[in-house]
Amino acid sequence: MAVPKSKISKQRGNKRFAANYKATAANLAECPQCHELKATHRVCPKCGYYDGVQVIKKEEK
Repeated sequence: MAVPKSKISKQRGNKRFAANYKATAANLAECPQCHELKATHRVCPKCGYYDGVQVIKKEEK
């Protein structure tokens, strides 16, 4: 049976993970109401609409 020769420290293990880990960019989509970019499956921060329904009241300037 294979057995590690010595313990791998937390620092060494974390370094190995960090070297191979690549974060993915957030998916952005155009809001159908105001045509601004917004995160998918989230309320639009500009107009307050989600799925055609106004969820947050925004003041118009």
